[in-house]
Amino acid sequence: LKPKYVKVYLKRIIIGGLSMSDSLNELPTEQQIMNERILEQLELVIDPELGIDIVNLGLVYQVEYREQNIAYVLMTLTTPACPLADMIFDEVDKAVKSLEEVDEVELELSFYPPWQPDRMSRYARIALGFSG
Repeated sequence: LKPKYVKVYLKRIIIGGLSMSDSLNELPTEQQIMNERILEQLELVIDPELGIDIVNLGLVYQVEYREQNIAYVLMTLTTPACPLADMIFDEVDKAVKSLEEVDEVELELSFYPPWQPDRMSRYARIALGFSG
Protein backbone atom coordinates (compact mmCIF):
# COMPACT_ATOMS: atom_id res chain seq x y z
CA LEU A 1 0.00 0.00 0.00
CA LYS A 2 1.18 3.48 -0.77
CA PRO A 3 0.88 5.77 2.27
CA LYS A 4 -0.55 8.53 0.07
CA TYR A 5 -3.75 6.58 -0.45
CA VAL A 6 -4.12 5.68 3.21
CA LYS A 7 -3.88 9.37 4.11
CA VAL A 8 -6.47 10.44 1.53
CA TYR A 9 -8.71 7.55 2.52
CA LEU A 10 -8.68 8.53 6.18
CA LYS A 11 -9.15 12.23 5.38
CA ARG A 12 -12.33 11.52 3.44
CA ILE A 13 -13.83 9.59 6.33
CA ILE A 14 -12.93 12.24 8.88
CA ILE A 15 -14.36 15.14 6.87
CA GLY A 16 -17.50 13.19 6.05
CA GLY A 17 -16.79 12.85 2.36
CA LEU A 18 -17.37 9.74 0.32
CA SER A 19 -16.34 7.14 2.88
CA MET A 20 -15.24 3.70 1.80
CA SER A 21 -15.33 1.97 5.20
CA ASP A 22 -17.03 2.27 8.57
CA SER A 23 -13.81 1.73 10.50
CA LEU A 24 -10.76 3.96 10.78
CA ASN A 25 -8.78 1.02 12.19
CA GLU A 26 -8.75 -0.96 8.94
CA LEU A 27 -6.38 -0.36 6.08
CA PRO A 28 -8.13 0.12 2.76
CA THR A 29 -8.52 -2.81 0.39
CA GLU A 30 -7.28 -2.70 -3.19
CA GLN A 31 -10.83 -1.89 -4.32
CA GLN A 32 -11.04 0.98 -1.86
CA ILE A 33 -7.71 2.31 -3.10
CA MET A 34 -9.02 2.18 -6.67
CA ASN A 35 -12.20 3.96 -5.55
CA GLU A 36 -10.02 6.72 -4.10
CA ARG A 37 -7.96 6.92 -7.28
CA ILE A 38 -11.18 7.27 -9.30
CA LEU A 39 -12.27 10.11 -6.99
CA GLU A 40 -8.90 11.78 -7.46
CA GLN A 41 -9.41 11.67 -11.22
CA LEU A 42 -12.91 13.08 -10.87
CA GLU A 43 -11.44 16.02 -8.96
CA LEU A 44 -9.83 16.97 -12.27
CA VAL A 45 -13.25 17.37 -13.93
CA ILE A 46 -14.21 21.03 -13.64
CA ASP A 47 -17.78 22.26 -14.00
CA PRO A 48 -17.25 24.79 -16.82
CA GLU A 49 -19.92 27.19 -15.54
CA LEU A 50 -18.83 27.24 -11.89
CA GLY A 51 -15.08 26.60 -12.20
CA ILE A 52 -15.07 24.05 -9.36
CA ASP A 53 -14.46 20.31 -9.67
CA ILE A 54 -17.45 17.97 -9.57
CA VAL A 55 -16.32 16.20 -6.38
CA ASN A 56 -16.10 19.42 -4.35
CA LEU A 57 -19.40 20.54 -5.82
CA GLY A 58 -20.97 17.40 -4.37
CA LEU A 59 -22.10 16.08 -7.75
CA VAL A 60 -20.53 12.64 -7.27
CA TYR A 61 -22.73 10.36 -5.18
CA GLN A 62 -20.86 7.06 -5.52
CA VAL A 63 -17.85 5.48 -7.19
CA GLU A 64 -17.07 1.81 -7.37
CA TYR A 65 -14.27 -0.06 -9.07
CA ARG A 66 -15.79 -3.26 -10.41
CA GLU A 67 -14.56 -6.49 -11.93
CA GLN A 68 -13.34 -6.52 -15.50
CA ASN A 69 -11.75 -3.07 -15.14
CA ILE A 70 -15.06 -1.21 -14.98
CA ALA A 71 -15.47 2.02 -13.02
CA TYR A 72 -19.00 2.88 -11.92
CA VAL A 73 -19.82 6.53 -11.25
CA LEU A 74 -23.18 7.68 -9.88
CA MET A 75 -23.54 11.43 -10.11
CA THR A 76 -25.96 14.27 -10.52
CA LEU A 77 -25.93 17.74 -12.00
CA THR A 78 -26.80 21.05 -10.38
CA THR A 79 -29.89 21.18 -12.59
CA PRO A 80 -31.62 18.64 -14.86
CA ALA A 81 -31.45 21.16 -17.70
CA CYS A 82 -27.67 21.60 -17.51
CA PRO A 83 -26.63 22.73 -21.00
CA LEU A 84 -23.09 21.38 -20.56
CA ALA A 85 -24.03 17.88 -19.35
CA ASP A 86 -22.56 16.08 -22.36
CA MET A 87 -19.28 17.94 -21.99
CA ILE A 88 -19.08 17.03 -18.28
CA PHE A 89 -19.88 13.38 -19.02
CA ASP A 90 -17.16 13.26 -21.69
CA GLU A 91 -14.66 14.73 -19.23
CA VAL A 92 -15.67 12.17 -16.56
CA ASP A 93 -15.15 9.35 -19.04
CA LYS A 94 -11.77 10.69 -20.16
CA ALA A 95 -10.50 11.38 -16.62
CA VAL A 96 -11.43 7.97 -15.22
CA LYS A 97 -10.20 6.07 -18.27
CA SER A 98 -6.82 7.73 -17.84
CA LEU A 99 -6.24 5.19 -15.04
CA GLU A 100 -4.54 2.20 -16.64
CA GLU A 101 -6.68 -0.18 -14.55
CA VAL A 102 -9.92 1.18 -16.06
CA ASP A 103 -11.14 0.10 -19.49
CA GLU A 104 -14.78 1.15 -19.23
CA VAL A 105 -16.77 3.77 -17.32
CA GLU A 106 -20.40 3.14 -16.41
CA LEU A 107 -21.87 6.56 -15.72
CA GLU A 108 -25.29 6.74 -14.10
CA LEU A 109 -27.08 10.06 -13.75
CA SER A 110 -29.54 10.50 -10.89
CA PHE A 111 -31.50 13.46 -9.63
CA TYR A 112 -32.44 11.73 -6.39
CA PRO A 113 -31.62 13.12 -4.04
CA PRO A 114 -31.61 16.42 -5.86
CA TRP A 115 -28.42 18.42 -5.64
CA GLN A 116 -28.40 21.13 -2.98
CA PRO A 117 -25.67 23.66 -2.16
CA ASP A 118 -25.12 21.99 1.21
CA ARG A 119 -23.55 19.03 -0.66
CA MET A 120 -20.58 21.24 -1.56
CA SER A 121 -17.29 21.02 0.31
CA ARG A 122 -16.19 23.92 2.46
CA TYR A 123 -13.69 24.83 -0.27
CA ALA A 124 -16.43 25.05 -2.92
CA ARG A 125 -18.72 27.08 -0.64
CA ILE A 126 -15.97 29.61 0.03
CA ALA A 127 -14.93 29.78 -3.64
CA LEU A 128 -18.53 30.42 -4.71
CA GLY A 129 -19.28 32.90 -1.93
CA PHE A 130 -21.68 30.77 0.12
CA SER A 131 -21.66 31.56 3.83
CA GLY A 132 -21.90 29.01 6.62
